[in-house]
Amino acid sequence: MTLERTTLEDSIDRAAETVGSVWPLHSFVTANPLAGFEDRPFHRAVSEAEQLFGGRGYPHPSVFRRAWEDGRIDLNVLREELDAHGVAGEPEALLDEMAAAEAERERQRATDSDDATETVDRILSKWLAAFLDQGQAQWSMPNREQGFYDAWRGLAPHDEEIPGCDDPSDIPESPVEAVESVLSEYPEGRWEELFEHHLAATPGWTGFVKQRADGRAGPWQSKYPISLLDYLAVRLTLVDLLDAPVEPDDCEAADGRGYFESADESDDRGATDEDEVPLAEIWLRAWEKSYRARLLDGIDQSVTVDRSATDPSTDGDDDRPAAQLVFCIDTRSEVIRRHIEKAGPYETHGYAGFFGVPMRYEGYDSAVEIDACPPIVDPEHRVTERPEHDHGEAAHDRWTGLATAARKHLKSLKTNVAAAFTFVEGGGSAYGAAMAARTLVPSAVADLSDAVDDRVPSPAEFCEPALDRRDEGGGEGDGLARGMTLEEKVSCAETAFELMGWEEFARLVVFAGHASETTNNPFDSSLDCGACAGNPGGPNARALAAVCNDEEVRAQLRERGHDIPEDTVFLAGEHNTATDEITLFDGDVPESHSEDLERLRADLDEARAGAAAERAESMAGADPDEGVRETKRRTADWAETRPEWGLAGNGSFVIGPRELTEGQDLDGRAFLHSYDWSTDPDGDALEAIMTGPLVVTQWINSQYYFATVDNAVYGSGSKVTQNPRGNIGVVQGNGGDLMTGLPLQSLKVDSERLYHQPLRLTAVIHAPVERVADILARHEEVAKLFDNGWISLTVVDPQQDNAAVHYQGDLEWERATAAKPLAR
Repeated sequence: MTLERTTLEDSIDRAAETVGSVWPLHSFVTANPLAGFEDRPFHRAVSEAEQLFGGRGYPHPSVFRRAWEDGRIDLNVLREELDAHGVAGEPEALLDEMAAAEAERERQRATDSDDATETVDRILSKWLAAFLDQGQAQWSMPNREQGFYDAWRGLAPHDEEIPGCDDPSDIPESPVEAVESVLSEYPEGRWEELFEHHLAATPGWTGFVKQRADGRAGPWQSKYPISLLDYLAVRLTLVDLLDAPVEPDDCEAADGRGYFESADESDDRGATDEDEVPLAEIWLRAWEKSYRARLLDGIDQSVTVDRSATDPSTDGDDDRPAAQLVFCIDTRSEVIRRHIEKAGPYETHGYAGFFGVPMRYEGYDSAVEIDACPPIVDPEHRVTERPEHDHGEAAHDRWTGLATAARKHLKSLKTNVAAAFTFVEGGGSAYGAAMAARTLVPSAVADLSDAVDDRVPSPAEFCEPALDRRDEGGGEGDGLARGMTLEEKVSCAETAFELMGWEEFARLVVFAGHASETTNNPFDSSLDCGACAGNPGGPNARALAAVCNDEEVRAQLRERGHDIPEDTVFLAGEHNTATDEITLFDGDVPESHSEDLERLRADLDEARAGAAAERAESMAGADPDEGVRETKRRTADWAETRPEWGLAGNGSFVIGPRELTEGQDLDGRAFLHSYDWSTDPDGDALEAIMTGPLVVTQWINSQYYFATVDNAVYGSGSKVTQNPRGNIGVVQGNGGDLMTGLPLQSLKVDSERLYHQPLRLTAVIHAPVERVADILARHEEVAKLFDNGWISLTVVDPQQDNAAVHYQGDLEWERATAAKPLAR
């Protein structure tokens, strides 16, 4: 009996919940590869994921050993954790025990191989790469508009690697028939289990298909459709033709004193006995609690006052900062913010890097639109750049045209042998000299790049985001109208001020988005703004600055209680996280503010020097005394595998006023979101932060964690052996599954030493504990992240003299006791 297609697709969707979505490299989004397991305790989740994907879920024992030897794991904390779980033994002996269990696990995995399944994986990956290509291939796969299954069915007889397939009629006509023909021997009650197994066999390609089919993949999906049903139909057909096993092997995970434990199928997947946690979980908790203790030790205990009740007589121009700068909550912002605050009388703030403007954006010289907002948020506005004047436009277009022509020519050389010979005869020597310069003297190339940048105007210098509503219809096929209404603009600005708790404005207010700069790096978008879906944040910053400078918007904001002084000017900027240079888009700053702007530029240069020196110190072989030069060199060196560290090192998310951590060196490890509990009596702003940015930072943290603990499964291996596929991702070697996470070079100093410390996120919130508890009670999907151990939570309660209260799960709290001295 033929199943209804919708019934089959529903079953497949449920089976795919355990496979995380994967975004294309050009818009890389860091996400939890185990997102489908967040409804169960962490230790149970990693055990089940190990059985499904084969990946390790905890740091290798050698990582714990190094953290222990370096003093990152406090002896007092470790003993408390071991005692709480009834584990006896000295740390060194326990480490040896875990190492033995890990060696046994690796031995068992090394013998687990199936040639037929490996052949299925390889052939399927080859066809997926051909179908999903986004412009890299010189010759595209024919008939892609028919959809993946139909296009593959028509071409499969020409693939000599597929036996028993001489004609398309040898293959079932529809994907539903293909699935049924292979699984007809199994009861329908088992199909979902089998779907899960085959979807998890190549989680990279599955995750990409899942993301592409979810409705936000744009024109590629609408033009060349693919679904998880198509994927399974092709895979199961190959399994049948190649005589590969349909069912998974029954292999148990290594256990060794609970280092990994196989799941008890009779147990509730969402709850387990605390005594069952593995030894690695105990070590991980001790490491995390040691980090949390150091973080809380730096909290300023005096930040308890309700600033809404302060004496207004103390206010005045003398207390106004020289400027206020708003950065993304990104951990890299913590470094530059510290140095800016040292450079002068400035306030810095943290806000999600899309600046509350969820837009589908098209730049002046771009041929495509991008969703400049987090994946957790749907775009609400269509915004394009339009020239405001012709100053610089002609020069920009001329240089851009030359660069585009050059890129097209170089691409043709790679694919046209005759053209390559002609080029070598005519221009090969000049091109060779340029290559040699980039290889041997990348600093000189960086200087030349700076000189060109100074000559060629950026679109930000002659364009403005078109924010006024330009049509009142239902949008352009996707429901998005162009621009924003006045009410939408006012709401956008008001939300920003309320989430950050702003009641005072400087003469200059800078919204600084961020982007990175790198050469020859497939993962370059992973270094841009995650809150803008792996795109630069400058356009969003420019949009919010334009909104806040709108006189109609400001008039309505004043009526709503936001007293913006007449002399306050908003402007946008963009923070280059590789070099710590901050570019200001100051075309609308009046002459009356020229001295303010000149002083700010000078202090930003000073802050850049300090921040660049700090970043250089963390990079092997770099000279901190030449920080600016060194960080700039890395952006131009096409052999540089570590242009910057990105978000590596992230470990905590602090939600509160800047005074809470001001002056503390958080080592670029903390996400910082500005929040003032005293200006948020209903808790609405905190609720928005906890249900939005907090969830996204957990995605980021989990991506870095799992890519570090098992890079082969949850990362992407070494950049040296990577190969790009179809402008969408990378594979290791010459084929196979699409890799899902970060490369080794983004996580390790060298082959032996980690840079990223694989810890789960520690959240610290400065607010009354009752307010936080109410939010968790209303949002089960957020509460489960804390209940199941994906994030730890500490509330610093300003109504209890900033007492630290630790969340225990199930809306239970425990007041922190006085910390014992750190011991080894």
